[in-house]
Amino acid sequence: MEGVVKFACLVGFVVVVSIAGVDSAGECGKSTTPDNEAFKLAPCSSAAQDENASVSQSCCAQVKKIGQNPSCLCAVLLSNTAKMAGVNPQIAVTIPKRCNLANRPVGYKCGPYTLP
Repeated sequence: MEGVVKFACLVGFVVVVSIAGVDSAGECGKSTTPDNEAFKLAPCSSAAQDENASVSQSCCAQVKKIGQNPSCLCAVLLSNTAKMAGVNPQIAVTIPKRCNLANRPVGYKCGPYTLP
């Protein structure tokens, strides 16, 4: 019974946080957070840790989608979720270039890093 109560409280908390988040637009818009968007970059995990790792098509597709909003992409790459996944931001900012994305935000400041 105690586990059910804890789960119900957790669900209630998530709902409240989600509702509160809808009212304020962050770097990634009203409907999501950088930490939530970071999960979409799971296919990029090895490429974000090793500059010599190949970048998969699925990674490039997600980076292209999220990168349409450079401030969101930066927030995702610098998010707590990315940090906990072992992402090296200095390497991660090179992914758009490694994907050969034509419309990548070259020169965009991403915290202390600059997108090449």
